[in-house]
Amino acid sequence: MKDRLLPYWLLIPAFIIVLATTIYPLAYSFITSFREWDLTESRRPGGFVGFDNYVYAASESAFLNSLWVTFIFVITSVVMTVILAMALALLLRRKGPMHTFTRIILILPFAMSPALIGVSYRFMFNPEFGVLAQGLGAVFPALQGVPWLADPDLAMAILVLTDVWHWTPYMTFMCLGGLASIPRETEEAARIDGASNLRIVFGIILPQMRGVILVMAVLKTIFALKMFDQVVTLTGGGPGTSTETLAYFIFNVGFRWFDMGYASALAWILTAIMMFISIWYVRMLLSERKMATA
Repeated sequence: MKDRLLPYWLLIPAFIIVLATTIYPLAYSFITSFREWDLTESRRPGGFVGFDNYVYAASESAFLNSLWVTFIFVITSVVMTVILAMALALLLRRKGPMHTFTRIILILPFAMSPALIGVSYRFMFNPEFGVLAQGLGAVFPALQGVPWLADPDLAMAILVLTDVWHWTPYMTFMCLGGLASIPRETEEAARIDGASNLRIVFGIILPQMRGVILVMAVLKTIFALKMFDQVVTLTGGGPGTSTETLAYFIFNVGFRWFDMGYASALAWILTAIMMFISIWYVRMLLSERKMATA
């Protein structure tokens, strides 16, 4: 009897840690989302207000703006990362003299901290002494002295660029893993039949990579929805609120304006969005597998 219970006893410490660091905070924040709690007025949560925090979010312009900014960021970041990762994986699939060295160099951007990436690009795009700003100005004189991070469109483009640069290596290695599972015989047979490289990529490789691409898309979407570090260190949500993502807006509401009830409601809205997208992606993945086995 004791031997049967031993595994469960050994799991108790891990369960306590998960309960204290994950389950309890989630439950507490969910309850808080239905309460009014201004930390500048009280250290304890106020009374229940029902769905008022959620209703207010649906009509608040600042929240709707952060939702739109997040949507633009997620779409552009995910699409660019997946396409670039797939292209790099196809290039790295062919072994050459610099094969190993190239892979080592490729992983370096992903090894860097997102906050450090934001600080680095902030300096590099400084119009007075930034390396990238000065280089672009030297090649294209019209870009000399352009305040890159002071323009809403350029700031968003740079934010997307840094995120794509950071996540492309990780996604590239995922693509390489998927490409390794594709039989070479299929491609060789297509080449014998006279198929071009483009025809092989779109007719043979990509259809067999649908599952991997969907997994990449769902992971990158979740990471993009949680974008925070680079927003803080690169743009600060500016200029104005042009790069204020939903995660950064939640941070401002909770830890700058100290409205913990509203911030909790916004956090659960973000969680619901991520859950909905994840379920949608998983259903698409399962349907792809059913079609493949049918």
